[in-house]
Amino acid sequence: MVRTSGFHPGNRGSIPLWTTKIIYKIMANHKSALKATRQAETRKESNKYYARTMRNALKKIRKSNDKTEATEMLPKVSAMLDKLARKNVIHKNKASNLKSSVAKHVNSL
Repeated sequence: MVRTSGFHPGNRGSIPLWTTKIIYKIMANHKSALKATRQAETRKESNKYYARTMRNALKKIRKSNDKTEATEMLPKVSAMLDKLARKNVIHKNKASNLKSSVAKHVNSL
């Protein structure tokens, strides 16, 4: 039995890790259920993109030490957070908590 990186040693010998990943497929009983699962997958992908973009923007504004740069970014970041809260990607209270913490950081610079 060969044990190399990227392979999973198990009862069936060494097989690639990607073959052991479980793929969940929902057996839908109705057309509407099939459509709902398709929509959920699409929304999941876009939400993942928006959440990642938001986190990157927050990291960038928190790492900046220049007050003028941070004050320029603050309205854009708060608008982004408001938009994500409107689209239900994040909760509205989380958006307001993030906005307040970022504003506090910018004011302390």
